[in-house]
Amino acid sequence: MTPEATAPLPGSTAVRVGIIDDHESVRLGLKAACENVGYEVIHTAASARDFVEGLGDRTCDVIVLDLSLGDGSVVTENVRLAQSTGSSVLVHSIADRVALVREALAAGAAGVIPKSSATATVMAAVATVARGDVLNNLEWATAIDADSDFAKAQLGRRERDVLHLYASGLPLKMVAMQLGIAHSTAREYLDRIRVKYIEVGRPAPTKVDLLRRAVEDGILPGLDPDGGDARA
Repeated sequence: MTPEATAPLPGSTAVRVGIIDDHESVRLGLKAACENVGYEVIHTAASARDFVEGLGDRTCDVIVLDLSLGDGSVVTENVRLAQSTGSSVLVHSIADRVALVREALAAGAAGVIPKSSATATVMAAVATVARGDVLNNLEWATAIDADSDFAKAQLGRRERDVLHLYASGLPLKMVAMQLGIAHSTAREYLDRIRVKYIEVGRPAPTKVDLLRRAVEDGILPGLDPDGGDARA
């Protein structure tokens, strides 16, 4: 799944972006790239705390967050500080730091994009996360595969069917129709799925979270090794 970066359509609201990176050159480069495709850069800062303090009452759709800041802060704290502004978080990472990437995803980051990526790829990732979608890419899959302690929820066959259809994008009413069950029954299955994910320490309160869990547990396919979308 490799979306193409495009400028907002005429009359549409520009994607609002925040940038947190302790290197000024990176902040300036990302800001210029965002503005070049029509995104609005709301605020930039060298640390998560400085960003939150300087943002004030303004809001962002997505915050591009450096994975490893030089101020002694930890990944989980930085992701949660960024999320506290109401924004989705896209981690901008050196690709070989798998453990830190895993920590960022566990803290709720919507995806990770390597710093070695082409500018167009980074801008496309910003757009994906700004829409509220999970950035399902090879870096995400690698971080999950490297986690030997990753606990899968023990879902029954019908629960897996419900999750597969619902996380694929169908409304719950359509899921029920396809499976030949009542809407209330489908809702009960969905509630049980969420409970089971809470029990293994991987809560999934939103539909995007459920998509993430479905890919993580192999219920929906992720990316093939060449970077293509296996669901295409």
